[in-house]
Amino acid sequence: MHTEERILLVMLDTIELPVVFLGALHAGVVPVVVNTLLTAADYAYMLAHSRARLVIVSGALLPVVSTALAQAHSEGNGEDCALVVSQPLDGAPGGPRGALVLHELIERAQPAAQAARTSGDDIALWLYSSGSTGKPKGTVHTHANLYWTVETYAKSVLGIRESDVVFSAAKLFFAYGLGNALSFPLSVGATTVLMAERPTASAVFARLVKHRPTIFYGVPTLYASMMASPSLPTRAELALRICASAGEALPRETGERFSRHFGSDILDGIGSTEMLHIFLSNRPGEVEYGTTGRPVPGYEIELRDESGRPVPDGEMGDLYIRGPSAALMYWSNREKSRATFLGEWVKSGDKYRRLPSGCYVYAGRSDDMLKVSGQYVSPIEVEMVLVQHDAVLEAAVIGVDQDGLVKTCAFVVLKQEAQALATQDGHAALVDTLKAFVKARLAPHKYPREIVFVDDLPKTATGKIQRFRLREQYRPRA
Repeated sequence: MHTEERILLVMLDTIELPVVFLGALHAGVVPVVVNTLLTAADYAYMLAHSRARLVIVSGALLPVVSTALAQAHSEGNGEDCALVVSQPLDGAPGGPRGALVLHELIERAQPAAQAARTSGDDIALWLYSSGSTGKPKGTVHTHANLYWTVETYAKSVLGIRESDVVFSAAKLFFAYGLGNALSFPLSVGATTVLMAERPTASAVFARLVKHRPTIFYGVPTLYASMMASPSLPTRAELALRICASAGEALPRETGERFSRHFGSDILDGIGSTEMLHIFLSNRPGEVEYGTTGRPVPGYEIELRDESGRPVPDGEMGDLYIRGPSAALMYWSNREKSRATFLGEWVKSGDKYRRLPSGCYVYAGRSDDMLKVSGQYVSPIEVEMVLVQHDAVLEAAVIGVDQDGLVKTCAFVVLKQEAQALATQDGHAALVDTLKAFVKARLAPHKYPREIVFVDDLPKTATGKIQRFRLREQYRPRA
């Protein structure tokens, strides 16, 4: 491998991933950490797009990666791409034919005492965007960007220290998780807990009780399922001093219930793959649930209208960020790069309102905004009201076309105890109740004209609701 060549890391959250990631940075090689829940076609695309010279894969993910390599080869890509398995499968002495085994390579290798000669502005790593609106974009970050997320968020907001034990339910392939579980704790010598399995409420509780982390990082859907779980631990069983949330807006009710139960605040914030971590956040002692807080020290925020002019407090605008951890570009995607990276500013694609207090309130993704009866409706605003109802666990709102007009439709996941009641009394009564609940709290044109009850909501691996999938599966009532 040579400096700046890419290696694709398709690895679960085990100790091997930090070892490989840090080793790559030491050698000046560019690690491309990717989602472990993708299809072979996704990996084949990433292999071709990144021109990776090496793939390192966890044993459990080897079948799908092998298929991806075969597909890439058939398309004339990746012929010179080597394969390394992090661990032998089923205790076998070696990996599959043609593959190397990471542990064996490490045992034979001579440590490189001298790091590659890289600067803060040299390319360090790639992270692929979720690809929810098209092909994933390879987001290119520098060595300095990791440093700046530590200095701005980890130290200034979290106040992370050596004595902390940290646990991130968000995985390392996610920009949020990479800081949470790797660069943040290593920067101060703290302890980090890694979990390879899916972050269900029960799996998270087991780690929180056993390892007693002092800092926990989750996403809103996980916090909601934790609070709804019958196996919720007591405050005395945990050692939490602070928690963080990102990925989606945290409902006020979820944050308040969590704080009352555990005595620990959740710092709701927003980050992005393009900014590498959180740039807007609540802070300890200054939490305002229902908002995303204030700019993280070192970052500037502007809300602008469609003409690029700043909007006054209370009005909705597009979110622009300026800060030291911004990515360089999307690899080999000039059009998207020019639309997102605007000089010193990054256009996030999110809509926000700023309150007179200086806190920012999330209004949704720009491409999810709805215009109903000639007025803009934020799906997030309607969802936040719905989840305040005792029967509702989760909600997602989309716009649907009814006779040429846009109407709102809410997909609702009920709490377990409410499901039986709804079945017994009939869903129609609950639909009317929920509509009235929203009408009493929002402007009349914002209430959902239709409510569909579902078992779960489609989400990305990072916990974001995929509203475009709901639009695809929507079927108008006869």
